[in-house]
Amino acid sequence: MRFLIVRTDIRAVADVDIAAAWACGDRLRDETTTPEPRRQIVHAEERDAALLLARALATVGAVRAGKQRVKVLPLDEPRLGRRATPGDRGS
Repeated sequence: MRFLIVRTDIRAVADVDIAAAWACGDRLRDETTTPEPRRQIVHAEERDAALLLARALATVGAVRAGKQRVKVLPLDEPRLGRRATPGDRGS
């Protein structure tokens, strides 16, 4: 499966907006309609490689200071199929 590793800016939110969203049960941020501004994008073919790249991006000063975040997003749908269980012997 392919992965997208993204470093984004965190949008500042006023305390009033947080209280209003909390009171109404609404979402404060909706990535599908207004995604956070992207700073850096990297692709990986495997999950382990994606996590390694995400860890490397997490060392950036702005991420450590809480002004940016790192996200790992799967690009492909997971394969649907029968998983083998420990009791399966095959026929």
